[in-house]
Amino acid sequence: MAFNAFLLLVLFFNLTSTLSSVTFATSAASTLDDASMRRSNFPKGFIFGTASASYQYEGAAKEGGREPSIWDTFSHKYPEKITDRSTGDVSIDQYHRYKEDVELMKSLNLDAYRFSISWSRILPKGKLSGGINQEGIKYYNNLIDELLANGLQPFVTLFHWDLPQTLEDEYGGFLSPEIVEDFQDYVELCFKEFGDRVKHWITLNEPWGYSSNGYVLGAFAPGRCSKWVNPNCTGGDSGIEPYLVSHHLLLAHAKAVQVYKKKYQASQKGIIGITLVTHWFEPFSDNKYDHDAAGRAVDFMFGWFMDPLTFGNYPQSMRSLVGSRLPKFSKKQASLVKGSFDFLGLNYYTTYYAANASSGSNDRPYFFTDSLANLTTERNGNPIGQRAASSWLYVYPKGIQELLLYIKKKYNNPLIYITENGIDEFNDPTLSLEEALIDTYRIDYHYRHLFYLQSAIRDGANVKGYFAWSLLDNYEWNSGYTVRFGINFVDYKNGLKRYQKLSAKWFTNFLKRH
Repeated sequence: MAFNAFLLLVLFFNLTSTLSSVTFATSAASTLDDASMRRSNFPKGFIFGTASASYQYEGAAKEGGREPSIWDTFSHKYPEKITDRSTGDVSIDQYHRYKEDVELMKSLNLDAYRFSISWSRILPKGKLSGGINQEGIKYYNNLIDELLANGLQPFVTLFHWDLPQTLEDEYGGFLSPEIVEDFQDYVELCFKEFGDRVKHWITLNEPWGYSSNGYVLGAFAPGRCSKWVNPNCTGGDSGIEPYLVSHHLLLAHAKAVQVYKKKYQASQKGIIGITLVTHWFEPFSDNKYDHDAAGRAVDFMFGWFMDPLTFGNYPQSMRSLVGSRLPKFSKKQASLVKGSFDFLGLNYYTTYYAANASSGSNDRPYFFTDSLANLTTERNGNPIGQRAASSWLYVYPKGIQELLLYIKKKYNNPLIYITENGIDEFNDPTLSLEEALIDTYRIDYHYRHLFYLQSAIRDGANVKGYFAWSLLDNYEWNSGYTVRFGINFVDYKNGLKRYQKLSAKWFTNFLKRH
């Protein structure tokens, strides 16, 4: 196998400089317009980058004055909930290796780097009253300065799921409206310290992911859900808490945006937004009921947040089906939330089929049955696309085009950055290093998604950037280190050394400025 891998590498590097015009899946060969797949064919100023998150990358969990987040607690207290019983204590050690990683980004011809700030590294107790950690401030200043010195724009996410444990202990974190004021204080500190150089702020990453995995399934920190959903949960109500948490997430986001716009935007000249994740949903059949179910599925994943941000209220389907369990915005809150973004960060990975479900199937209040949509990845025994390592991820590139045109039509064509898009493989320790670096399926994944992204832009979607998930293999939440999303390989067995996969070399060539 090692010999075959070497031959493949030789063949790969003997390809011409137009690697961007190559597709590695025969199913795509007849549909892709090769000439369109150059950086220069994207709009002027279009940004290409990679994305990361603090708990997944930094490590140094107990260094530099940082105190625990809910993910530190979750991974240590409930190791059985992590596939390989691992933690992010060291992760891939970007805290100590950021200069090396920035140099790698520069070598890939990237324009930007999306990373998140660890709240508990800045404010170890979660609050200003608990003291500001200057070592944490220094780390992020150094990272930002290093990026700028190498021609890379920082896109900074303020909350990527690692809430300070102190706030979870004190009042239940995002279950309480008290979180809004503490989040406001935290983000304002970041604006003050870093806003002279950071021109793109993202308040929250995937509030849907935080609510659904942390409070419906109990699979992510803080691990809450109804006991009948998962007997290993730490308590909770899967029919109420996700809606309450998301309500407070939206209010915290809107308050952060208000502070930035009133006090900092004019002088710092940046923009601020939020990152939402959604699948695309195709009707399981041509009948009207399944079409309606697909619409409800989008509402319950994307519209849940995008409707309040655009129109000031939750989707009608949610208000009707969830009823009194869905919090209501006061007039003042609706005004605060409506229009509270300069841009939308959009994370897209996959597409599902949606079929209509009868209301009788919802015997107990439960978020994932409230939408009356049965989601599946198969129809007539055929999968919607090739499955990746993660059981939830099926490759369906056209979904990104369908989604973007849907957003254009329904939500007034907002400015969008694709803040995550990627595919994973299993971490196979039996592979040689040469074999582990061959990821032609990842090249195909990004190629085809970029193709359909470009098609959406031609049809008027207002997209200005694309960030691959992820720069490096990393700690993948409750999957630990069992899957790899990186375009660069991290050798977990030999000092976390970084190696470029074929996809990294493809991006390097694709992103050359001709």
